Amino acid sequence: MFSKDNKKSNDRVVSERNVIGGNTKIIGDIVSEGDFRIDGTLEGNIQTNGRIIIGQAGLIKGKAECTNADVEGKFAGDLSVSSVLTVKATAHITGDVVIGKLSVEPGATFNATCSMKGAVKELKKNDQKKAEKTA
Repeated sequence: MFSKDNKKSNDRVVSERNVIGGNTKIIGDIVSEGDFRIDGTLEGNIQTNGRIIIGQAGLIKGKAECTNADVEGKFAGDLSVSSVLTVKATAHITGDVVIGKLSVEPGATFNATCSMKGAVKELKKNDQKKAEKTA
């Protein structure tokens, strides 16, 4: 019960939540392991292994890479989401988007070139089968 073998590891990953407030403007790049909520403005790049949440008053101009994203505000640039992108009714997205899965609420503005990672693999497999049949 009190043996030395039952020590907890201090190497566990801590899920952080970072917030960029409503009247805050950041110009530059952000790299983090934790989640981000953006209610202000970010002009630059953001890269995280967590979730990016853009609030209704939030704006990102630049490049964003994350695991999941919820967009209620505005995004302009290159967005890469490895898992699920949720676009809320108040969202405005323009640019290039690469995602795993997509959820768009009615009323959202989604003017982007969008590609899904799984669909690209399927298309390549189908093209290979067609090429083998014609060869």
